[in-house]
Amino acid sequence: MTLSLDYAALSDVGRVRRNNEDSAYAGPHLLLLADGMGGAAAGEVASAAAVQVIRRLDTSNITGPDMMEALAGAVHRANERLSELVEEDPEREGMGSTVTALLFDGEHLGLAHLGDSRAYRLRDGLLYQLSHDHTFVQSLVDEGRISKEEAFTHPHRNLILRVLDGRPDSDPDLEMLDVRAGDRLLLCSDGLPDYVSDQVIAASMADGTPDSVVVELITHALEAGSNDNITCVVADVVETAPASGDQPQLVGAAAELAQGGTGRGEPTIAVRGHGDGDGGAGGAGIDPEELRYAPRPPKRFLWLRRLAVLAVVLALIAGGGWFAYSWTQKQYYVGTDGDYVAIFKGVDQDFPGLSLSSVYERQPLQVDKLPTYSREQVEGTIQADDLAGARTIVTELQRVADQCAAKAKPPVKPTTSPTPSKPATTPSKPPVSTPVSKPPATAPSTPASTPAGSNPDDCDGVR
Repeated sequence: MTLSLDYAALSDVGRVRRNNEDSAYAGPHLLLLADGMGGAAAGEVASAAAVQVIRRLDTSNITGPDMMEALAGAVHRANERLSELVEEDPEREGMGSTVTALLFDGEHLGLAHLGDSRAYRLRDGLLYQLSHDHTFVQSLVDEGRISKEEAFTHPHRNLILRVLDGRPDSDPDLEMLDVRAGDRLLLCSDGLPDYVSDQVIAASMADGTPDSVVVELITHALEAGSNDNITCVVADVVETAPASGDQPQLVGAAAELAQGGTGRGEPTIAVRGHGDGDGGAGGAGIDPEELRYAPRPPKRFLWLRRLAVLAVVLALIAGGGWFAYSWTQKQYYVGTDGDYVAIFKGVDQDFPGLSLSSVYERQPLQVDKLPTYSREQVEGTIQADDLAGARTIVTELQRVADQCAAKAKPPVKPTTSPTPSKPATTPSKPPVSTPVSKPPATAPSTPASTPAGSNPDDCDGVR
């Protein structure tokens, strides 16, 4: 036996808000609700975009187990659409939407759920919640830390943990459900269950038509002081032709922002409470909707953020490397270039593929002309404060080399004229020999002949 849905949808902006961020759709094969968030009109854009994508499932061609795959694919496509909208306008960063959808093939229901909107089923007078809230307080209930009654009044009951937001981890809960004639289904945004108890919801759903039930539920929420948008979709599972017909209904932000749609959407119906009050204490102070998703860390385009961080790190490393290299090119030292003394620019360090020094000035001073100690200093490099300091070091080395060269010259021997022989006066007297005096400059050097304060071995090793 093939069953049908007799449905009605209604959305109200509420007593406090100026814009409606809820969107809903009801059709012969699909019931859908999305509660947007994000501020600066981004919430209504998110919910409307989600509904416009997922509503394409309202067809009789999807049946049985295929409904799970179809629902998952539609939610992921809606998620990608939100990501595209953020790329088009970065000011929408942080926007998102809940999604609760029931896909109907005449024999079964397929449920897709993400967020804190709810799906209920009333069967034999008993109300059963089909969806599971992705909220902070629900996690506390699941862990046994608080009761359901305490969750109802918890100050952070609106803090949501999972939502459709364009990020890659936005996967919905999926479930196949049985259905039978006489079941009454309800989809609603959190503006209803946060202020109206399950007992009141069950009592309102027990009687009346889907049209009257959605009006009564929203009226209860307004009278309870709800400061949020309130949206309800109610559908009866019937064996006969539905009284609502097969014309889809589109309400909330999706109806207001629809562009180029099917043309079959109905305008949003506003159900107002009495008076012009602010909706109770909930309307004062900080808007709880502003805090609803605040703790969620940004995860969108994580790979792009990581690339940006990597680029910054590489830029810092490159900048630091260039600064260090520039510093090395302002340093000078004295070393050897082959057989000669040279002034080098840079530092005496090398890295694979990179030399940090080069010959700046090659000097005419040969290394072999230096004594051992000075030669070893030059071969090990002598650091200078600057170019002038390096030239001063070379001048001092040249002085030492010149001093050693002067000491190494052989002494000059004085020449003496020969003494003329005297003619012999008498052959009886032998010739008298005259003693020759020693030249004054032929004696070897002694410590007394070296400059004051010098070491006699200063010039050792000079070649």
